[in-house]
Amino acid sequence: MTKTDLFIGFLIGFATTLLGSYIFITFFTEFNFVAGIQIMKSQGNLGKIITLGSILTLAAFGVLLKMNKEPMARGVVLAVIIMAILTMFI
Repeated sequence: MTKTDLFIGFLIGFATTLLGSYIFITFFTEFNFVAGIQIMKSQGNLGKIITLGSILTLAAFGVLLKMNKEPMARGVVLAVIIMAILTMFI
């Protein structure tokens, strides 16, 4: 397992979480992304938005496993674990 594959997987996991959060805020609320993040943080719902955004990482994890990229898939799991820890403190 190379560290670069793990890091690339971490970046993929982080990026898909951000993309999922962006998609959720723009399609299911009437706010734009930045205003939506600020409003959700003030209401105490930012952790829930991050959690919903992490659903998209499941697809990335499945695709990486299908392509036999296990170290990158481990990086995606690492990103989800770090996001879960960060969500507890936000």
